[in-house]
This record gives sequence, structure tokens and C-alpha cells, in this order.
Amino acid sequence: MKIQHTIIVPDSLGGMRVDQALVKLLPDYSRTQLQAWIKNAEITVDNKTVKARDIVLGGETINLTAALKPQPTWDAQNIALNIVYEDEALLVINKPAGMVVHPAAGHKSNTLLNALLHHVPALQALPRAGILHRLDKDTSGLLVIAKTPTALLKLNKQLKARTMTRLYQAVVSGVLISGGCIDQPIGRHPIKRKSMAVIETGKPAVTHYRVMERYRAHTRIKVQLETGRTHQIRVHMAAIKHPLFGDPTYGGHLQLPKGATPELIQQLRQFKRQALHACELGLIHPVTQQPLTWQAPLPDDMQELIAVLKKDAGAAA
Repeated sequence: MKIQHTIIVPDSLGGMRVDQALVKLLPDYSRTQLQAWIKNAEITVDNKTVKARDIVLGGETINLTAALKPQPTWDAQNIALNIVYEDEALLVINKPAGMVVHPAAGHKSNTLLNALLHHVPALQALPRAGILHRLDKDTSGLLVIAKTPTALLKLNKQLKARTMTRLYQAVVSGVLISGGCIDQPIGRHPIKRKSMAVIETGKPAVTHYRVMERYRAHTRIKVQLETGRTHQIRVHMAAIKHPLFGDPTYGGHLQLPKGATPELIQQLRQFKRQALHACELGLIHPVTQQPLTWQAPLPDDMQELIAVLKKDAGAAA
């Protein structure tokens, strides 16, 4: 797909860097994309190649002639979606546990992306079919998908500016005394390459958590993300010795309260995923600029887990 624009730089932008002026003049494209086009000489100023840091004075003619990279072609599949909200700009989905978000090695089909392409075929033209953020396969809850290039750009800016609200509920192992904030960088584990870890060379990661309910050997918490690193909540809670209950990668050994009933033991042993659910999502609508918030109730398996833990705690009181 070819993109062509010819723009006269207004005097009001005089003194700005070329890339900064282009962000103002071409708001449908990210600054990273514009810088790449400048570097590849696909953007010229008065028919001359420039650098991103060069200054415009006003009155120059900017020409953009570029080709958008073709997106990978994925198969559309008729898979049911739990749609919480939809309009012309965005879509909010309540993803079930067990569904992979994006095709990858070992999961080429039956993903959320395949389902989205059946529901909105035009998403094939957007990077990652408009999926802005991911949830792990066995994490349930709310995800937002952009349906247009403009919505994708604006919602991505909210993610980067940390103004998009993402709240989770989780059950962790051990009894937490109070809530707190975990501010520790996360990167690829130096040995276990499929896992993440708190590591000095990692990217900044900030997780806030507060106690909702305490049980005899577990705690129900509410978590708010500032950043969105891979496995962030799972890695951070494991780092403070309170891993998510049921987490097959970071959870450690099963903890049973003393004198646990057969019912409780059975419930704990049969729960085979991390007890994590994205329960609330808040953002500014990319078109109307109105604040919007959605909630998704806990899935049945987490409700049953919490009910059994609460019953056990009540019996022991």
C-alpha cells in the first residue's frame, strides 16, 4: 500500500525538529514510523533528504512517498467471542482462560486474532490485527482492540503514557500483611529462555497491589499495572515470595493450610492455571475523547476457588 502526502510547513511550527513537526502534521502515524521514513529517504524537505533532528523554519514543502509493510496474513476462524463493547473505532473482549491471543509457534490457529479476523475482516490490514496488549493464554479478562489506524495510534499513546487503567484480581500463595508497590525491572530469564525474571538489565516494570481478602494460606489481591511487561504480575508477585496460585511457571509448590479438608485439597489440586483475571479496563475513547470503563466478573473457576478458600478460613476462625 502506497502512502503519499505533500504538506507545506506552517510558520507556527518554525523552530521544530523535522520529526516533531511531522507528528503534528501527520497525526495518523507514530513518531517511530515517521523517523523510519526519514531515515529511508522516503520523506524529503524541499526535495532534499534530511535527518530527524534537522530544524524546519516554516514554508518548506514536505513530501512523503512510502510503502506500508505488508502485514502477515492470518486465517480468519469462526470462533465465538465474548464482546463487552464495540463501535466503529474499538472493540473490548472478555477473553476466556485457555485462549492464546496471537498465533505463534505451537499455536498457529484458534487464537483470539483468528477469531477477530472473522468478526472484523478489515483488521487484517492493522499490525497484530489491532491488538494493543496481550494476556497470557491462561489469564482471563478484558482486552481492547483498535479497529482503525487512528484508533491504534491514539490508544498506543495512552498505553505508553500509562493513562490506560488495567486492574486485575488474583489469588496468591501465602498471607500478605498489606498492599504495596513493586518497582523492579523485568527481562528474559538468563537461563530459562521461555521465562521472564526480575533482572537488572530488564525494562522498567511497576506493579501496585492491595489486599482484598485473606485466607489461611492464600490472599486475594487487586493489582494495577503501570507498565505492561511480559508475565509482569506473575514475575513480580513471585519475586516477593507470593506467587500467583496455580502458576505453572512461577508458582512453586502447592501450599495447603494445616488440617485442610478433602474438599479444599481437591479444589486446590484441580486448579491448573494462574489465578489471574483482568477485571477492569479504562481508557479515553480515541474519537469521542470520553472516558470509558468496563468490568468483567470473575470467571467460574476463580469464583469457586475463592468460595472454598473463604469457607476454609471461616471454619478455622
